[in-house]
Amino acid sequence: MSAGRIDRAMARINAAFARIETARAHHGASSSTTANDQAGSARVTALVNAHEKLREEVADTIGEIDALIEELEA
Repeated sequence: MSAGRIDRAMARINAAFARIETARAHHGASSSTTANDQAGSARVTALVNAHEKLREEVADTIGEIDALIEELEA
């Protein structure tokens, strides 16, 4: 995987994360404290947490791929 392709993948991941954060902020600002809103907020929080975990895993995997490529080129 080329550096440009990795950069584009990371940019897409970061853009998705930004959209999730915006949605979470918007949802929190516009919601009342009903049970449904609290459940929705919990779902958004769970999604944000899952996204962050996946983002970290992708970054780690890209690092491993980079290391393997460096080994092959050496």
